[in-house]
Amino acid sequence: MKPAPVIILIALLLITVAGTIIFFTGRKKNTHQPSIGPESKTTVKSEWLAPDTSLIPLTTEGDLIRFGRKLIANTSFYFGPAGIINHQANGMNCQNCHLDAGTRIFSNSFAAVASLYPQFRPRSGRIESIEFRVNECLERSLNGKKIDSNSTEMKSMVAYLKWVGKEVQKGSKPRGANTEELPFLNRQADTLKGSLIFQFRCQLCHGPDGQGVLAADKKSYTYPPLWGKHSYNTAAGLYRLTKLAGFIKYSMPFGTKYPTPQLTDEQIWNVAGFINSKQRPVKFFKYDWPALAAKPVDYPFGPYTDSFSERQHKYGPFGPIKKAKESSQKKT
Repeated sequence: MKPAPVIILIALLLITVAGTIIFFTGRKKNTHQPSIGPESKTTVKSEWLAPDTSLIPLTTEGDLIRFGRKLIANTSFYFGPAGIINHQANGMNCQNCHLDAGTRIFSNSFAAVASLYPQFRPRSGRIESIEFRVNECLERSLNGKKIDSNSTEMKSMVAYLKWVGKEVQKGSKPRGANTEELPFLNRQADTLKGSLIFQFRCQLCHGPDGQGVLAADKKSYTYPPLWGKHSYNTAAGLYRLTKLAGFIKYSMPFGTKYPTPQLTDEQIWNVAGFINSKQRPVKFFKYDWPALAAKPVDYPFGPYTDSFSERQHKYGPFGPIKKAKESSQKKT
């Protein structure tokens, strides 16, 4: 006996519905997020996104975090020449070098501080804590003095740094954590051309003499000095040309943000050379670069393990220095 057409239709309908259910329930939900673990940090394509400060908890720990952010954003108000805590720093703020209190990518952000520290750093030749690194910035970029590692101020800054990077997996470094690495020029930076770039693109904010513009409270700078007694000293990271050029790429002139620079790479190298050719406080640390071979190609003070001059180490060209360094490493 042949089954009735209605029965056949019902059977086909049930088979179709069952297949659909199996198909959808059998699929795995797409929960893939870009990994920022140590094993895949070179494959991360998405940039770091800073946490929302409005989400800082209304707790004792949250109070520390908020105070830490204030110290970083308005350092001079607390530690500058007219500071309300002490007068140990030069009047600049931490966020003059770490834009938006360290939350702007490719502008020396704090994205990887919590995930990478403590860590060994060749400059000091030791394993550095976050506290040690903060004091390094105070002594170098702010040309000031250390603060007590157990002070409320230090605890607050460390709390903020850890909060900013709380979503970054330990041991990893997300894209945009530091600054851009610019391709080397095949010549030294041209400080004369750099002075023209400064004149037309930088002096509007930093002044014709590079001394910046003081804020109305006279305790801080609206635009920081780029050289002179109130700027970073010769031991600061920005006194290395690659570091200053990398910072300028997506941070300066005012209004520049990733991924749209306002200057060409050549202009950046030249104006960086001009800025670092100017006078500033001289400061040395006896423990810097204990292993001479570890000195970067752009560290402007000898002695070196190569035959290149201090001038070339300061202004370039850096390509030959890097090539010689790599050749020496292969031999050893």
